This record gives sequence, structure tokens and C-alpha cells, in this order.
Amino acid sequence: MAQATRQSSLEGKVEADVSIKASAKKFHQMLAGRPQDLAKATPDRVKGCTCREGEFGKVGSVIVWNYVLDGQPMVAKERIEAVDEEKNLLVLRVIDGDMMKEFKSFLITIQAIPNIRGPGSVVSCHFKYERIEEKVAHPENLLALFVKTCKDMDELLLSEL
Repeated sequence: MAQATRQSSLEGKVEADVSIKASAKKFHQMLAGRPQDLAKATPDRVKGCTCREGEFGKVGSVIVWNYVLDGQPMVAKERIEAVDEEKNLLVLRVIDGDMMKEFKSFLITIQAIPNIRGPGSVVSCHFKYERIEEKVAHPENLLALFVKTCKDMDELLLSEL
């Protein structure tokens, strides 16, 4: 369920909600505390993740992702802006890498919310960004990559039970 909102000619927001079977807590713990495991969960999309400054799951830490988007190898350097263990919330700001060739700013907010109607949870992802120029596409392809990665993470988390 992807949804895009254009705030101005260059600013925008895209978001998606992904239903998963794993608990919100387990999803958040993997994403915030051991993101390097995403390479095991989705090896065709995420090639690696390293912590360059600080430590995984801590505000101010810098994480570098190696991933594949539209068949091309990419790199993103992100700083952790916020972590809320109670709300299963993670906020990341892209500070360097391939995305910064097309975006002036890029903020990623991910929250895993327990399903109130039964087991599992919903992962809500919001990308808030500013493109460097009009011809740069809105990042729906990145959102699609995130949705597929969530599904793969879910499978790995369920296999760990």
C-alpha cells in the first residue's frame, strides 16, 4: 500500500504499510540492533551493513548500507536520528552516498506496530525528501525495495523461532 504526497515541486513524501507475521518488537530489534542480518534475509537486495561510528541502535551512530536498486549496486550512509524501543520506532537521515546525487535531504521513519486484531504487526515506513531538481523521480522504487525487504525480514524472523 504505497502512497505518495507531493508537498511542493521538489519536496515530497512516500509511505507504505507492510503487514508481517513477526512481532513488532522482533522486527524493530533486528532493524535497529542487528541490521547486518538483513544481508542474510534478503541477499539479492541488501549486500551488507556496517556501523562506521557509534553502535547499531544508538542515536548519532553512522551506518553504511550496500544494496541493489534497479539492478545497480548502491551505497547509502545514514545517521540514526531517533530510536524509541517502546514504540518500535527508528528514524534515519541519509547523509552521504548515491542517494545524495539526487536528493538534498532524505529522512526515513520506520515504525513496527503490533496488530490489534491478532498476531503479527504492521511496518509503517515514511520517506520525507527534497529532490535536487524536477527531473529526479520520486523514490517509489526505494519504497518498493523497502517493502520487499520487510517481507524477507519477516521470513527470517519467523524461521528463527
